[in-house]
Amino acid sequence: MTEAPTVTTADPAPLRIGARRRGTAARDEEFTAFVEAAGTRLRRSAYLMCRDWHLAQDLTQQTLAKMYAVWGRIRQDTNLEAYSRRVLMNTVFDQRRRRSGSEVVLAELPEHPDRTAPGTPELRVTLVDALARLPVRDRAILVLRHAEDHSVETVAAILGVSASVVKMGNARALARLRTLLDGHPLED
Repeated sequence: MTEAPTVTTADPAPLRIGARRRGTAARDEEFTAFVEAAGTRLRRSAYLMCRDWHLAQDLTQQTLAKMYAVWGRIRQDTNLEAYSRRVLMNTVFDQRRRRSGSEVVLAELPEHPDRTAPGTPELRVTLVDALARLPVRDRAILVLRHAEDHSVETVAAILGVSASVVKMGNARALARLRTLLDGHPLED
C-alpha cells in the first residue's frame, strides 16, 4: 500500500489580512477625497451657525469622524453632500443643546460698530452677528437656504421637517434678520 502524498495548504489568514488592508486603503482614499472636496463647505456652514472658527473646525471634525465611522455603509448608495450637511446640522444642534446652560450673561451690551459701506468685512461681521441672534433652527434654515443656496425641499430633507416648516421658518427668520439689521444699509 502506498501512502497518498500529503498536501499542505498555506494558511489563508495572511491573504485575508492583505485584502483587508487594500480595501481599507481604498476606503481611506475615497474618504480623503471626500474631505478635500467638502471640508471647506462644511466648515463655512458650521461657522455661519456658531460664529467661531475654532468651534466650526471642531464641529466639522466631529461631523467627519461620524461619517468615517459609517463610511463603508454610506459611501456608495448615499448622497454624501446631503448626508454630510445633515450630520453637521445635527452636530450643531447637539452642541447647542449641551452648551446652552454655559452661556455668559453680560451686564452691559457691547456698543454697536459704526455702520460702513456694503460689501465690507464689517458688513459681513454685522450680518453674522445678527444671524447668531436668531434661534438655531432659523439660523440653519437661512444658512442652508441662502448661504448654500439649496431649494426648500433640500433644506426640508436635511433638517427632517416639511417644506412648509422651511418656508415659514425662512420668512420668519428673514423678517427677524431685517429687524435686527434695521437701519444698516445692505445694498447700494
